[in-house]
Amino acid sequence: MPRPKILDPDKSYTFCSYFEMAQEPEDILAEFGYRLNQATLSLPASHGALELLPELLRRLERTLPVVTLTSEMARRETLVAPILLEIAAFCQCQLRIEYSLAVNQWLKGSLDYLLRSTQNFLVVKAKQDDLSRGFTQMAVELIALAEWDETQDFLYGAVTIGEVWRFGCLERSSQTITQDLSLFRVPADLEGLVSAIVGMMEREAVEVV
Repeated sequence: MPRPKILDPDKSYTFCSYFEMAQEPEDILAEFGYRLNQATLSLPASHGALELLPELLRRLERTLPVVTLTSEMARRETLVAPILLEIAAFCQCQLRIEYSLAVNQWLKGSLDYLLRSTQNFLVVKAKQDDLSRGFTQMAVELIALAEWDETQDFLYGAVTIGEVWRFGCLERSSQTITQDLSLFRVPADLEGLVSAIVGMMEREAVEVV
């Protein structure tokens, strides 16, 4: 028996629409011909010295005790933006904030953050502290980027609620999106988080182990 369709061909959907859907993530991604895989990603890592780390860590340690992280905006401005701005400056890549993207009526909206170098790296905040639904939205945005820029074999993404980050990777050839089983916590795992993002800006592949 064929699986019932989730998306109506006569309707328009924004990226935020996928966060609100009650269906399972694998069923939503299947609408676009993609398979969801959950595994441990062997993430790229920077092999150079990360001179930005000491000052970034000091900034977070100074800021966190004096800010109440009870809203999305507070987490975004206190934890997410400072990290991505430092990485963009360090890597000399472009950081786009609230980047508008329209591929078709099912794939359109604003990307919270888009880091661009030879690779695309996408970050989406998880609304209502929901990493699971946030990952679904991020995965759909990766599909939109894959349609928008067909030169990339691998596209990287992360969903974050500020203190916690989870990575994902889209592999074009296998039509697979892999959700990493591991989590990065800020500031405890800041070095690993920054090293992974910088590595994604520099490398072209990721391994599933």
